[in-house]
Amino acid sequence: MSGSIPFYQKHHLHYDRGYRSKETESKLSKYQTSSSRYAAGSSSSAASFSRGLKVSSYSGLEASRLSPVPKRAKPTYLAVDKENQIIGYVVPIFRGSQEFATGLSHTEEARVRDTASYMAGRDLFTSGLEMERSELISRREAMRGTAERISLNKRIHEHGEHFKRMNEDSLMHPPEFVIKPRSHTVWEKQCVRLHCTVTGWPDPRVVWYKNNVAIDPMACPGKYTLESRYSVHSLEINKCDFDDTAQYRVSAMNANGELSAFASVVVKRFKGEIDESLPSPRHGPVSEYGITFKTHIVDKFGVSFGREGETMSLGCTVIIYPALNRYQPEIQWYRDDVLLSPSKWNHMHWSGDRATLTLTHLNKEDEGLYTLRVTTKSGYETYSAYVFVRDADAEVEGAPGAPLDVRCLDANKDYIIATWKQPAVDGGESILGYFVDRCEVGTNHWIQCNDTPVKFARFPVTGLVEGRSYTFRVRAVNKSGMSRPSRVSEPVAAMDPADRARMRGTSAPWTGQIIVTEEEPAEGIVPGRPLELQVTEATKNYVVLSWKPPGEKGLEGVMYYVEKCVSGTDSWQRVNTEIPVKSPRFALFDLAEGKSYSFRVRCCNTAGVGEPSDPTDATTVGDKLDIPSAPGKVVPTRNTDTSVVVSWEASQGAKELVGYYIESSVVGSNEWNPCNNKPVKATRFICHGLMTGEKYVFRVRAVNAAGLSQFSPESEPVEVKAAIGGGIPHGVLPEMGPGGNVGQLTEHRPRWTGTHDTVQLPPDTKRNKAQTDTEAREGAGAPRSDLAGPDPAEAKRKGGKRGSVSWAPDLAKDLVSESVSDSVSDSLTDIDTAAQLDPVPAEVQDHTVNEPEVEQTRKFSVDAPANRGTVRPRRDSAASPTPPFGISVLECVRDSMVLGWKQPTCIGGADITGYFVDYREVIDGVPGKWHEANIRAVSERAYRVSDLKENRKYQFQVRAANMAGVGIPSLPSDTFLCEEWTIAVPGPPHDLQIREVRNDSLVLLWKPPVYQGRDPVNGFYIDIKEAEAPLEAWRGVNTQATEKAYIKIKNLKEAEVYVFRVRAQNKAGVGNVSDVTEPVSAVTKPGTKEIVVDVNDDGIISLNFECGDMTPDSKFVWSKNYEELTDPSRMTVETKGNKSKAVFNTPGEEDIGIYSCLVTHTDGASSSYTLSQEELKRLLAISHDHKFPIIPLKSELAVELLEKGRVRFWLQAEKISANGKVDYIFNDNALSQGEKYKMNFDKNTGVIEMTMDSLTPADEGTFTFQLQDGKATNQSSLVLIGDVFKELQKESEFQRKEWFRKQGPHFIEYLGYEVTPECCVVLKCKVGNMKKDTSALWYKDGREIKADENLGFTEGVLKLEIAQISKKDSGLYEVVLKDDRGKDTSTLNLTDQGFKDLMNEVFSFIANSSTPLKITSTDQGIRLYTFVSYYNDLLQVTWHYKDSAIAFSDRIKSGVVGEQLWLQITEPTEKDMGKYAIEFNDGKGGLRRTVELSGQAFDDAFAEFQRLKAAAIAERSRARVAGGLPDVVTIQDGKALNLTCNISGDPMPEVTWLKNDREITSDDHIILKFASGKFASFTITAVNTSDSGKYSILVKNKYGTESGDFTLEIIEGTPDLGVTSYMTDAEGNVVFGQNTPKEKMKTPGTGTKTQKRKESVTKILPMEDVTASGEPDAQKDEEVAVVASGEAKATDSEQTGDAEGVADQRLAADQSDAPEQPEATVEEPEPGAETA
Repeated sequence: MSGSIPFYQKHHLHYDRGYRSKETESKLSKYQTSSSRYAAGSSSSAASFSRGLKVSSYSGLEASRLSPVPKRAKPTYLAVDKENQIIGYVVPIFRGSQEFATGLSHTEEARVRDTASYMAGRDLFTSGLEMERSELISRREAMRGTAERISLNKRIHEHGEHFKRMNEDSLMHPPEFVIKPRSHTVWEKQCVRLHCTVTGWPDPRVVWYKNNVAIDPMACPGKYTLESRYSVHSLEINKCDFDDTAQYRVSAMNANGELSAFASVVVKRFKGEIDESLPSPRHGPVSEYGITFKTHIVDKFGVSFGREGETMSLGCTVIIYPALNRYQPEIQWYRDDVLLSPSKWNHMHWSGDRATLTLTHLNKEDEGLYTLRVTTKSGYETYSAYVFVRDADAEVEGAPGAPLDVRCLDANKDYIIATWKQPAVDGGESILGYFVDRCEVGTNHWIQCNDTPVKFARFPVTGLVEGRSYTFRVRAVNKSGMSRPSRVSEPVAAMDPADRARMRGTSAPWTGQIIVTEEEPAEGIVPGRPLELQVTEATKNYVVLSWKPPGEKGLEGVMYYVEKCVSGTDSWQRVNTEIPVKSPRFALFDLAEGKSYSFRVRCCNTAGVGEPSDPTDATTVGDKLDIPSAPGKVVPTRNTDTSVVVSWEASQGAKELVGYYIESSVVGSNEWNPCNNKPVKATRFICHGLMTGEKYVFRVRAVNAAGLSQFSPESEPVEVKAAIGGGIPHGVLPEMGPGGNVGQLTEHRPRWTGTHDTVQLPPDTKRNKAQTDTEAREGAGAPRSDLAGPDPAEAKRKGGKRGSVSWAPDLAKDLVSESVSDSVSDSLTDIDTAAQLDPVPAEVQDHTVNEPEVEQTRKFSVDAPANRGTVRPRRDSAASPTPPFGISVLECVRDSMVLGWKQPTCIGGADITGYFVDYREVIDGVPGKWHEANIRAVSERAYRVSDLKENRKYQFQVRAANMAGVGIPSLPSDTFLCEEWTIAVPGPPHDLQIREVRNDSLVLLWKPPVYQGRDPVNGFYIDIKEAEAPLEAWRGVNTQATEKAYIKIKNLKEAEVYVFRVRAQNKAGVGNVSDVTEPVSAVTKPGTKEIVVDVNDDGIISLNFECGDMTPDSKFVWSKNYEELTDPSRMTVETKGNKSKAVFNTPGEEDIGIYSCLVTHTDGASSSYTLSQEELKRLLAISHDHKFPIIPLKSELAVELLEKGRVRFWLQAEKISANGKVDYIFNDNALSQGEKYKMNFDKNTGVIEMTMDSLTPADEGTFTFQLQDGKATNQSSLVLIGDVFKELQKESEFQRKEWFRKQGPHFIEYLGYEVTPECCVVLKCKVGNMKKDTSALWYKDGREIKADENLGFTEGVLKLEIAQISKKDSGLYEVVLKDDRGKDTSTLNLTDQGFKDLMNEVFSFIANSSTPLKITSTDQGIRLYTFVSYYNDLLQVTWHYKDSAIAFSDRIKSGVVGEQLWLQITEPTEKDMGKYAIEFNDGKGGLRRTVELSGQAFDDAFAEFQRLKAAAIAERSRARVAGGLPDVVTIQDGKALNLTCNISGDPMPEVTWLKNDREITSDDHIILKFASGKFASFTITAVNTSDSGKYSILVKNKYGTESGDFTLEIIEGTPDLGVTSYMTDAEGNVVFGQNTPKEKMKTPGTGTKTQKRKESVTKILPMEDVTASGEPDAQKDEEVAVVASGEAKATDSEQTGDAEGVADQRLAADQSDAPEQPEATVEEPEPGAETA
């Protein structure tokens, strides 16, 4: 049952248990019978071994619910953490029995003790090492037995779990992590393994992720190792580096779900001696448990030289202590930090104590730095040395060397791009190009791919067979011949990447192997357009196209046709006419260099050829990649007796740089030899194989795919001899780039560090002080390797001064004998070179190291004063910088400190590229060993030293580095305590610098504090004092904090020496002060110049600075706001000699700021210039004037119309000389003087004009006047197109016609109208050039208007007046003027909109004439009214209440009476209170009159309304005689008289009749009746003379009294046989009835009225007789009924109301209720009687 093997035995060499003894088998059988007893014992042993880990029970595992076996406690060996998370297995080592204490059972121990060998062995194990080894063997045996027991227990447990899982209910369950991966912190180059245990059914699929990206072991061979066995999954990361610091996730997934667990890996870089307690990787069973290995690499290979075609072996002997049988360390070989794998070129062998690498066939690809790495569990050791491979002898003399590093970049069906690197040796002639050969794998037949050599180191190879594999090689050719072929490339298959991926297949969960195929489209579909066509590569030999397949394809897939077209034409030519392209990439050849082409692609299949793709942009055939520029200055530095360190400045602006080739030449030989045959990318290289004592010069050139650059300038000669202290072997050289970045050094610390504070000189270099002083004053002619000895007193006086350096006498010897892997990582410069940097005499002192473990040794030091100025070193060779000084702490936390320091006083003739910091711990005043804080140089003068211990004291030292090497370290700093700063205020600013020193000002720069405090820094304060003044003299420069990290300090005293300091502040307050600057004198140095701004003739704005104190190494450094300019897009810096120019590329507002220029390697030559917004505007204006000199214009080109519609184009120039000329342009065509165009140029006034008689449609376009006066030019254009031209042409034609029109009678002002204040409309027009015989005729709608009083003609004005305009007056009015000279017509349209506009103007006059809105009252309600001067029926008015239009009803009405417009509110209430307005609509804004009907105004109006209402009611209800009586009634004696009148009144009045003012009553003679309350009748049955008299009727009620009078006259006469009846109407007129005879009608009535009455009598039908006597037999008498109508006489004293004063405002009395008129009848006694 192999599946039962536990995970910790998966690497076990003996898991078949064949090694077991019989005692072990017996023990196992006993275990199987007594598992319960064993469980208790094993638990206790596991607990003792777990070292504090909590051991959990098996309760965390799933238990079967259907198990027939009773539950019992199961033994467990799972280790859990505090959170009960399983973290591993606990393997018990010791038990309580003696057999685990000794590792032997009782039987074996007794048997062994009885043997003599045991007694002898006991004596042999007396040494410590043997005793340790014996104990190790015992422990190993004990662990092995215990492991077997755990294995059996686990097998039993797994067997039970198997039956549990077979339960149907729990058969399938999601993944579960029994043991999760743990986080690790490891050292760089170590290995780490993450492992976990996962359960689940079906078995989960486990995937590892790094930062959520799936890990593919095939992508990084050898980097990751994934294993999965028995539910235990592991991820092993080999040789961890910083990039491996990440969060790792393991994901387990099955059909029931997915679960993830996380672990972090932190990779640290080791900074000190190897600690034995460091963690190490574990591989398999820990057979070397508890052992610390020490590895030594001896018998090493050195710097080696080989030749192409040879075989070379590199080997080292590896000694590992203690030695263990069958233990094999991990042996790895690297070339240039790339891990090597066994191949036909590289053979690796390990013999047990020696590691060997055999290079079977050397090629230049094999050149490089080879590193052997030996890794054990305790750490690793490395050793490195360089291997040089020279070219083999050329087959043809003078032929170039072979190319190298042939690779295939892009493999497709149709072509493969091969690339290579150019050789360093060209054979003395420039290389003409390269030939590429191919060979099909499995054959030896090489085929040349190109007919002509290609110079570009990249070439697409075509003509390949799809699916076959090829190898490639390259040969170089020059005039002398062909080189040897390069090493062949790796095989590559001619197929698309997608096809290659399909062949490999894709693995997916649960599905096994998946073959990825494209979806088969429908048959017979013509493919669509290719997508995203682009040019991916273009050289002068070929162009590479790429695109994406179309979305629609045919059944069998698609192929492609490529077409090209010369730019500017539409002629498309098919490139591959015979064979279509199969892959979506293609390389085109045979293109004309320098021409521009466009390309497009078509798809094709059996269904046809598709539409072409979108063409590419025009591509010019030529090399897009330029040959790099030559490298800069080359600086050689002595290293060893056979090598020199060469440094150079990088090639500027190089693209796709491959590297550099270095060549050397013995001075005077003029023969150059390559130092390297494989390009190096660094800017520093050690040239080996030189002859000792010879002087060499060096040169460098850069290389990329386009070719090799020109050589750099030759270096200064350097003699090949060892530098003091030994050289720098390959493998530990810090490679510096152009920016000062230092490459990775060897991981081991130099053994000389930590034992001495300083470095001492060898004893034989002592010289006397006088000789040294003399040489220092004379300039110290040639470099020397000795120094003066010090005066003891002087040394004591200057002891401990900043900048002093000591040298250890035995250092050189130690370094020479040191192994390469422990070599010095810093370049030590010649001591004599360091000494000559200081022009003052070197002073030597004696002092001893204050370390107990170091014996007292005589030491010497060279003092470098800290406050000296910058010194110019000799030009024959650069030197490393002097030590930095002024080390201070800028920030401190628990485990790190930020240091700051000051720049060295002498930088050694080359710019400082970085700094290295060392630290050591100080315990009880005793310094410890020095440790490196950084192995990559830092460019800033501040660095955070990490991994310190809290509350420990430390000292620090700093070294500066430049191109010449790393300088000597500074003196140890003060002792600083590492404790966390908790103050609220910020720390001190640092790196104070002084610039632009003048007599009265200077600029101070600083960097913000590293420690911010509780809140961010929000400002800085600057303090100043005189250098010699006491501390109390410090005073502030600024009262308000400045946010900038620089300030210009003004108002200084000339020649005064000042010092400065800076303080930072935040919200909590002001922090500590910075270090005080060096004293500086406020003096403008002679020759100091300022930045000058200049605008040249081309309008280019530049800042110019000149320095008269330049040195060969000086450089101009331009800054904006005191930050170095790094963006070349804004400014371009040009330097020539001692002048530098900063040119603004595109000046804009983003360029506003302070610009400064600093000259390095001088005494601080610097200046600044402030570019403000106003200054920028001024410069831009000047730039524009210089760039585009123009002739100033007073006026731009304009156009105007002259008489007869002539068109004039003109402009005027400010000033123009006699040499000025003008070109007249129309639509890019020149115009000339002629019949159509008349030009005139007045050079005195600058007026330029061109006239045209008229404009035609052909004249539409752009007119331009181009002026030129020497260099100055200008032009002005006028665009006359579209509506603008049409309007001008129309106006010109109109003016032309107007001129001709005005030759006869014409209208000066055309017909118009005006409205008078009386609202009369007057039509008028103004005419001119009239004669006597000129006629003026008016027409309306084509009909002539007759001349009447409304027509007028005065002072040249014709008028037609319309008094009261109305709708009928609308129409088309026309006036015609004519005589023998012609005629003119003017019309005015007063219809539709014209009439509406006229009426709106009339309405406007009416509205403006309206009076303010007033309030009055009537007996019906409240009335609002206004008066207008004239009212028109078309006037539209709107009444508003509270700004809303009023909806009229029976209660609210509006109307017009005459010129009065009123609004009547009937029966008003309080709801009617508010703001009322009347709005007159005049078609514009209208006019509104308002009145406020509220408050007192409403109360007064309402009260008046109530009064009038009551008066009206009284007037209507009072008693009155509605139908009047006649004034006189004449009747014959004896006749009957009947008079009836209408009576009205409410309540019903009382009626009283009077005769001669005396009341009468009704009797038989006089009958008085009052019927229905309306009719009062007066009847006399038979009149007689006594009845004559004045009669009155008096009606009375509570509202008033009224009376009616009549006079009755009796006459004698003949009786009439008929009866005549009379009835009077309301006005007293007599109305005849139907029975009245006609003759009676013609006879005037007998009833008469006074002049006050107007009576009419109408004869009506006779009515029934009324007898007075009542006798039946009596003859009927005639009755004459007279109805008198007239106004009743009312008694004024009895009237109840008086409406006087408001009669004009009252409504007419409502007489609809007047009663029906009664009849008055007169009875005649007999027929024929006359009625008087």
